[in-house]
Amino acid sequence: MPKSNKTPTINDVARLAGVSKKTVSRVINRSALLSEDTRTKVEEVIAKLGYVPNPQARALALRRNFLLGLLHDNPNAQTVLKVQEGVLDAIRDTEFALVVRPVDRHSPTLLEDIRRFLELQRLYGVLILPPISENDALAELCLEMGCGYVRLGSAMLDDEEHIVASNDREMVQEAVKYLIDLGHRRIALIEGPEGFRSALERREGFLAAMEAHGLPVPPEARAQGTYRFESGLEAASRLLDAPERPTAIFASNDEMAAGAFHAARQRDLKIPEDLSIIGFDDSPVAAHIWPPLTTVGWPVREMGRAAALKLIAPGEEAAQAFRFPARLVQRQSVGPPKG
Repeated sequence: MPKSNKTPTINDVARLAGVSKKTVSRVINRSALLSEDTRTKVEEVIAKLGYVPNPQARALALRRNFLLGLLHDNPNAQTVLKVQEGVLDAIRDTEFALVVRPVDRHSPTLLEDIRRFLELQRLYGVLILPPISENDALAELCLEMGCGYVRLGSAMLDDEEHIVASNDREMVQEAVKYLIDLGHRRIALIEGPEGFRSALERREGFLAAMEAHGLPVPPEARAQGTYRFESGLEAASRLLDAPERPTAIFASNDEMAAGAFHAARQRDLKIPEDLSIIGFDDSPVAAHIWPPLTTVGWPVREMGRAAALKLIAPGEEAAQAFRFPARLVQRQSVGPPKG
């Protein structure tokens, strides 16, 4: 009998597997509402027939495209890139694609702009990066429009289904304690920008560690940055020109820490002999500058992957994770103070 050239359909899969079309659809969509035996049986038939789901037809049925949106207004390009890498890890070998949408969190039409974007793209779900992930009205907009969402943040901003969060405050406390245990007493802070929950969490962690050890933090020991290199250079310059120069600086991200390196070099200060520096993120710059930067490793790629899985495969074990502890990465930019 000659082999049929007919393209297999979802009906063929359902008939040969002895299940309903709805069950086949659930297998394709990675639904958790299936036994492992049923899933295996359907997947074997799909493989045998060479059945390829039609994403356009499925999109029409779901009234959604197989697109995930990444919404951000974040000055740290490395953070955005790492989240994208995590999302791509999650959607590899699926029919999903990623659409990246920068927005302006200061725009008076922010919510309306995002509403139009969601309506136009008919997204399956969105991942929302800080600081706009801290906007509760944006989360409510997604719920109103029936669009799945997951927020990334430095603290628990939502329920477990809609959040992946790190423990910035606790890890900064540990980083500052590391400096104190080495003998540092004059420790300065380069803060992140106002309006970022990450900046708040990291500042509060710093202040809590200093208070716990009875160490003062005078105004001249704090300087604000924007998470960009130039702001770290400017902030560190002010700190290092103060009458009582700090022996250590905690910078709220690695780019600003790199700026502090340059400020120290401009003043002929050796790192870590004259000045210890700790950053936050463990971005590529941390390992590439000299001496390599001690920093807090933020597992942002893993967070991006888990956030995407919460949207496309909520039944998978990896999608259940919502807390991603940071870790202290010790390198050569920290040492005991002189004298």
